[in-house]
Amino acid sequence: MVAAGVEIVEIMISDEALMAEFQGGSQEAFEELFARYRGPLYGFFRRRLRGDQRADDLTQETFLAVIRASARYEPRALVRTYLYAIAMNLLAAERRKLFRDSPPGKIAPEPASHDAPDAVLWIRQALERLDEPEREILMLREYEQLSYAEIAELMKLPVNAVRSRLFRSRMALKGYLEPERKTADTAATGVAESVKQARAESEAI
Repeated sequence: MVAAGVEIVEIMISDEALMAEFQGGSQEAFEELFARYRGPLYGFFRRRLRGDQRADDLTQETFLAVIRASARYEPRALVRTYLYAIAMNLLAAERRKLFRDSPPGKIAPEPASHDAPDAVLWIRQALERLDEPEREILMLREYEQLSYAEIAELMKLPVNAVRSRLFRSRMALKGYLEPERKTADTAATGVAESVKQARAESEAI
């Protein structure tokens, strides 16, 4: 029985502790890891591939790989880094398959927009103009919110190289987005002036 006025603090078990419990046979520990990372991993694939279904399939495959390799898993890295390493390997295999299956001279399709807002489309198009390594580093940092150390481990780069490439990619992205922003501002100004003129004409009638 808890005394009145005593606050109950729920202690969150770490990913690493959950993985250790899962290795020991705990189904509940695996379900908790799945609940924590299904959404982030789905987002990882969805931002990089065309089709919700394929992103969902690869998310499931990531966790199947965890199950298959659970006996061999060693806590040399954070569980989060381990999961994204599996995801990146699956992504690379998927891209090779898409490239192989694409007709000669036809580039594999880019992620679908699904009527995304203009700002989202501009960012997506600007990201596509970056070199692949710089784009991946930027996305891992900004979307997946990984640390420099985690990105360095995944990309097999020194941390200082990650920092410098991230800076360059941010500057390049800003440069690509600036003309679009000015165009949007000009268009918005034009619309506002048209509305103002139409209102003035209606009041004059």
